[in-house]
Amino acid sequence: MFFRRLATSGILMLLLVGYGLTHPLYGHPGFARQYKMSCATCHNPAPRLTAVGKEFARNAFTLKGEEPSDAQLDTGDPLLLLQALPPIGFRLDAYVRYRPDAAGTGMTGDFQSPYLMKFLSGGRLANKAGYYFSFFLSDQGELSGIRDAYLYFANILGTSIGMTLGQFQVSAPLFQRELRLTFEDYTLYNTRITPGVPVNLTYDRGVMLNYTAPWGSDVFLEVLNGNGIGKAAGGVFDGDRFKNLALRWSQPLSNLRLGAFGYYGKTGLGDSASNLTVIYGPDATLEIGPVEFNLQYLRRTDDNPYPAAGRPASEILTQGSLAEAIFTPHGDRSRWYLIGLFNYRTSNIREYFTGAPLQEYQSAGVTWTYLLARNLRLSLEYNRDLYNNQNRLTAGFFSAF
Repeated sequence: MFFRRLATSGILMLLLVGYGLTHPLYGHPGFARQYKMSCATCHNPAPRLTAVGKEFARNAFTLKGEEPSDAQLDTGDPLLLLQALPPIGFRLDAYVRYRPDAAGTGMTGDFQSPYLMKFLSGGRLANKAGYYFSFFLSDQGELSGIRDAYLYFANILGTSIGMTLGQFQVSAPLFQRELRLTFEDYTLYNTRITPGVPVNLTYDRGVMLNYTAPWGSDVFLEVLNGNGIGKAAGGVFDGDRFKNLALRWSQPLSNLRLGAFGYYGKTGLGDSASNLTVIYGPDATLEIGPVEFNLQYLRRTDDNPYPAAGRPASEILTQGSLAEAIFTPHGDRSRWYLIGLFNYRTSNIREYFTGAPLQEYQSAGVTWTYLLARNLRLSLEYNRDLYNNQNRLTAGFFSAF
């Protein structure tokens, strides 16, 4: 039965692929339009950043020595920098999925199109200052609103220090979720152990400082509200009196990059109760020929996630890892890519609180993706839920214009 359904799903995927090959969509995202150059300068493939793309972002969305003469207006005011046309772009993802049904007793096909529709803009505000924001017009069928939204200041006081102020992903200095090439997420980063403790490594509000040392080390310091990006209550975004801290260090060593991450913060849970969250762990990136390996381990402890039920006898331990391999056969000239991703997460929270959300998760998958155009990419993905012994198949498109 499974193989018959697999064959049916495969036919649907081939039809979708055939449609994509005969109906390509061509376009030029905002920065490529502004600089009149290929998306491949900063992405390989989109949205994954190249070294040039990372440097472009760190330089307040400016290519050093490459600023087009018509990129900004001549206002006659040296204190006013206005872009002729603010760079804007759109992203549209569409998928067909074959996955377990809601009851978990069988498999079902699902057209998930559009899966997301995102409007984005970013660019220069002044010398060494820029902005960036993204607005989700559709996120899994719902109007989601603003995600990334921040001001960025480069080379503060002539130093190698940069500052991001606003709304961003806490895990941005690690492996960036929004730039991944797989449909499957990085599970470690989006983990919330209970509904009452909003701390995870996705979106939050705060300030992030970054510094690059002369010997190549990158250091990031984040000061965060610690409660995500929900709406303000009575004009206040931070729902408690605490601020959370995150620190990230990494050092390149030839084809190896080693890193370490730490997070420390409290969540107020009413009256005088609070929960202390500590997250830490190493990570590494290793490049061997055309293959890039990304490895992450994180260990998380929470000391009082359910204060109404009483403080547990020992800290709740949640830990896990991700391992990713990206095969780029022809470097920046590649048209196709192969990605393997493994996710693992476990927690002992149910040993203390029987009604707590289940945190056990294991998955392994492989993704093949092909560039139909620089800004139109086809993906086929197989993922196996190792914990529940279930299969998931995904086929679809990433597009930016």
